[in-house]
Amino acid sequence: MNRRVLVFANGVLPDPERVRPLLRPDDVLIAADGGTYHLLALGLRPHVVVGDLDSLPLSLVSALQQEGTVLYRYPSAKDETDLELALHHALTYAPQAIRIVGALGLRLDQTLANVALLAAPWLEGIDVRLDDGLEEVLLVRSEATIEGQPGETVSLLPWGTPVEGITTDGLRWPLREETLYPDRTRGISNELTAPRAHIRIRSGLLIVVHRRNIQRTTRDT
Repeated sequence: MNRRVLVFANGVLPDPERVRPLLRPDDVLIAADGGTYHLLALGLRPHVVVGDLDSLPLSLVSALQQEGTVLYRYPSAKDETDLELALHHALTYAPQAIRIVGALGLRLDQTLANVALLAAPWLEGIDVRLDDGLEEVLLVRSEATIEGQPGETVSLLPWGTPVEGITTDGLRWPLREETLYPDRTRGISNELTAPRAHIRIRSGLLIVVHRRNIQRTTRDT
């Protein structure tokens, strides 16, 4: 089964309605504490809520339980964020793909930590992406495919160390067995030239940021 889990974090959604096209009827819906509100705004109920639940009033917690939502409550003094705990619970469904919604924006420290979670070894082999409907962020360990519209921005960011053997198809400025370095900006603001782009790397970890519906004709400076 091609099972997919959507995890809703308690971050910013610039336009909640842009998230709706990401949803599928058979998705497992997990809320990381206050991420519950994003699901409720879309008229949906989480199957599972994970976290210290400090963002949810007791009346809402009780109502969710009565409707069948499973809650996993953790102490507020803990070593993991609610999102990290929610991702661990997502793995119990043995998903092939995970989409993390509401994990970008507002607080830079939280955003960086959420991006860093993509590199967790326990997520290797799963197609995991942060996605708020406007932008999607993913980590390439070997290869990945980006789907969108020609002209949309795709940035390639080496994570921590140089990324070697990068080959791309479907981008305006192609790479052919090349290296990108984390202290240089060469990979910023590439563009889709087709509805699908493919990225392959030989070594390293590559963060890809795809911004939807942005038309550009020249590279940023």
